[in-house]
Amino acid sequence: MGQLLRTGMRTRRTAAISVGVALAAVMGAALAAPAAAVDPEPVQEQRLGVEYFPEPGGEGRRTEVPVNTDHATGRSAARSAAPTAGTTDGEVGELSVTGPSADRLDVVIVGDGYTAGEQDAFHTAAAAKWADITGIEPYASYQGLMNVWTVDAVSAESGITGDPTADVTRNTALGSYFWCSETERLICADIDKVASYAAKAPEADLVIVISHSTKYGGAGYSGLEAEGYPFDGVSTLSSDNAQSSMIAAHEIAHSVGLLADEYTYDSYGTWSGGEVPDINSSVFTAEQMAANRSKWYRWLGETDPTGGTVGTYEGSSYYPFGIYRPTANSLMRALDVRDFNLPGREAMIAGFYREANALSSGTATGSAILRTTRLKVSRAALTGLAAPELRWYVDGARVKRAQGLTAAVPAALGVPADGRTHSVTVESADRSASIRDPQVRAEATERLTWTVKASGHKGHPHR
Repeated sequence: MGQLLRTGMRTRRTAAISVGVALAAVMGAALAAPAAAVDPEPVQEQRLGVEYFPEPGGEGRRTEVPVNTDHATGRSAARSAAPTAGTTDGEVGELSVTGPSADRLDVVIVGDGYTAGEQDAFHTAAAAKWADITGIEPYASYQGLMNVWTVDAVSAESGITGDPTADVTRNTALGSYFWCSETERLICADIDKVASYAAKAPEADLVIVISHSTKYGGAGYSGLEAEGYPFDGVSTLSSDNAQSSMIAAHEIAHSVGLLADEYTYDSYGTWSGGEVPDINSSVFTAEQMAANRSKWYRWLGETDPTGGTVGTYEGSSYYPFGIYRPTANSLMRALDVRDFNLPGREAMIAGFYREANALSSGTATGSAILRTTRLKVSRAALTGLAAPELRWYVDGARVKRAQGLTAAVPAALGVPADGRTHSVTVESADRSASIRDPQVRAEATERLTWTVKASGHKGHPHR
């Protein structure tokens, strides 16, 4: 994010739009004929777009589902009893907190179908699922840019509705259930209830709902900010199924990396439009891409972590023909691939930096400092692929001997006592080989600059 203000995440996709009631028409009719009874139009339930994966490791599908459990087709709402005194309902825990929320991408994990006596099991499941996700690059190397919180949601009954069969109903805090929209492996939840629990943690950007079940299933809601929620995405997944973790890894990539799905539907046929904005889809062949220097041309021909080489493989963004993806397979195409392709990996890194600051300081940059002021900076602990480098500058000239220092005094950096105003800048630059696009490199470069008064009192010009 660098010097940009944190405004929240946006994806290329939007959730299904809720349909309102035609109040104006009803009121107008009532005024025209006050003696006549006017039946209001029925309120149509709000629905959201979700992505789900019918089979473990398989390709995804998209559909629309109700926002809350009350509107689940053919299913009565689950009413969770009020937690008894002494329970941990709503308690916030720290799974991995690496810095202030203002400087981090905040992920909130909430459990459903866990009774008061099963919250330890929820915490164990949350840690295991997050470990699965962060075992994948570039999540692994950039964990230092994320905070992960847990929120206890105490359910009246253990397990969730629809497990093991469609006729099973359980009373849970978030109303999670299999067989959403008559699809067995699709786990939906009451998003309003999810939001109320997620709000207990600091500044939730993304939410993961872990449903207490050994049965494979899950879903991904995206574009929720457009629907008025304070976070963009919600992933649901079953707690004790080893293959369900990849659902969240895939879904977060939509919100953070702005990545498109790379799988296809036969019924979609051939894409006939022009170039698409998606980072990992294009109408151009490899030859055309190289010629016009577009999309992932910098990665063409490179050996990819998903296997094979980066090129242009027909079929992406749901269309089997007329549009291309970077590799034969990837995590954005099927869940049995535990890797992003190289263009996708770079997009994820860019997204992490859009949503978090790797560099910060307790000394404000908005007011002047003295030559003797000790400047201390902190940077996120990045590992693996990430290769951040700290550099210091005085009046734009690099001070090579100060490279890597996390604390410095302007005078020691070479700011002269000449009564003039000078500047000191510290720069954190990610030199990762996983970044080739200059725009992404710029996104991954952050700077803090202070104005230094060479003499006199702090905040006042030299006299």
